[in-house]
Amino acid sequence: MDNTPVKNTVEEGKSIAIISYITLIGLIAAFVMNKDKNNSFAKFHIRQNLGLLVIGLVSGVFRYIPVAGAIIGMVVGIALLILWIMGLISAFNGSQKELPVVGHLFQKWFSTI
Repeated sequence: MDNTPVKNTVEEGKSIAIISYITLIGLIAAFVMNKDKNNSFAKFHIRQNLGLLVIGLVSGVFRYIPVAGAIIGMVVGIALLILWIMGLISAFNGSQKELPVVGHLFQKWFSTI
């Protein structure tokens, strides 16, 4: 789903959206920066990256399972890295493309953000 918002909204929220993909601290900073602005483009990308963070934390629990957990953790880690890069590129390009497979879930789960 590619819903490109109004240009002003994209330009105003682009830096916040990009910051949201730069570590956990960047995600928190983006959330705080967007609190007053309430920019829909930034909120979209904050939700996408928050979803990646939650999946990463959950997959970290699996790493404690011998052998299978390590394999699951590695596969999920590689998938998350690819999705993270796709989200960051989308933010740089000013696009609101949901991440494949899980992006629509992130928008639904974190719709209150």
